[in-house]
Amino acid sequence: MSTTHPLQDICSQVRRDIVRMVHGASSGHPGGSLGCTDFLVKLYFDEMQLDPENFTMDGRGEDLFFLSNGHISPVWYSALARRGYFPVSELATFRKLNTRLQGHPATEEKLPGIRVASGSLGQGLSVACGAAQAKKLNGEDRWVYSLHGDGELQEGQIWEAAMYAAHHKIDNLISFVDYNGQQIDGAVEDVMSLGDLAAKWAAFGWTVLECNGHDLNDLDRIFKEARNAAGQGKPVVVLMRTDMGRGVDFMEGTHKWHGVAPNDEQLASALAQLDSSLDDY
Repeated sequence: MSTTHPLQDICSQVRRDIVRMVHGASSGHPGGSLGCTDFLVKLYFDEMQLDPENFTMDGRGEDLFFLSNGHISPVWYSALARRGYFPVSELATFRKLNTRLQGHPATEEKLPGIRVASGSLGQGLSVACGAAQAKKLNGEDRWVYSLHGDGELQEGQIWEAAMYAAHHKIDNLISFVDYNGQQIDGAVEDVMSLGDLAAKWAAFGWTVLECNGHDLNDLDRIFKEARNAAGQGKPVVVLMRTDMGRGVDFMEGTHKWHGVAPNDEQLASALAQLDSSLDDY
């Protein structure tokens, strides 16, 4: 296991959490969760100003994050737990009846770290726009981040929100796109091509950046670059290249693990590939 970045061990442990959670529930979405692990760990452990022990729904004085593609809840739950929002042991309740860790994040369960229900694709950018505008109206010098699947960009509401953000100069908003080229039914290119995605966002009035979503050092760079580019009258979008199923060889690069749980043998194989010095839940 590479130890070239101090967060690498946490990333490996979060990936262990993901495959164990989905296996334990016999359902869930491991592919995108594994692909977005490095980003979520970097965001929560290095980049956002947070107060996990005193979580509030309004998030006054904090940076905010909104997960639009809510089906990748396993990676978010793991990152939140490992960051101290709730006990790591609670990850074992994922997708169980009457628990706080439902398949898609929801607010009625009162799980710390969750400020909006998500998973109905296309809605998260609208929420992020509203939150970012509220920060501005309240005079808060804080950032709002959001994450979206590339397949999710086939939803029209995304582009309505994109126009809105540019028109209103919401320049404290930094949105990331999980650009893995896969969605539930196959390759994004085959289901509905996104065309020149960078040109599209630029035409909608956004500053467009790109990065490698699995290189923690490149993520170091892109967060700095994104914040430097923001605050100048335009929202920022980062096209983040990732591999679905990253870290588990038989899951990598295919839509077939978008929403399938590993069996006992597959779980053992996955865990054998994911070394960590941290403790499992």
